[in-house]
Amino acid sequence: MAWIFLFISGLGEVGGVTFMKLSDGFRKWKFTMGAIASGFVSFYFLSRALQDVPISTAYGIWTGIGSIGSVLLGMIFFKESRDFRKLLFLSMIVIGVVGLKLVGGH
Repeated sequence: MAWIFLFISGLGEVGGVTFMKLSDGFRKWKFTMGAIASGFVSFYFLSRALQDVPISTAYGIWTGIGSIGSVLLGMIFFKESRDFRKLLFLSMIVIGVVGLKLVGGH
């Protein structure tokens, strides 16, 4: 269950940063509330995952999910660059996250 909590926390991280972008510096109330709610979800489920997953593994995977998700959403919805080098380094993050899961215990 801890790994599911960790995945949910990563999605919350992606939601939080996306809502922050949409909030226009916290000037748009609806998106500001989305950022706060997503942040709560992210930290709550990260804290639950940390009960069973080592902190080094959990934090690395949490930030990896956040990074990967944010980059992909940026490319899809915010017209950010899809440069080959960016995709190459993104794939390295994916490999790192998978590697941490494989050696991370529990």
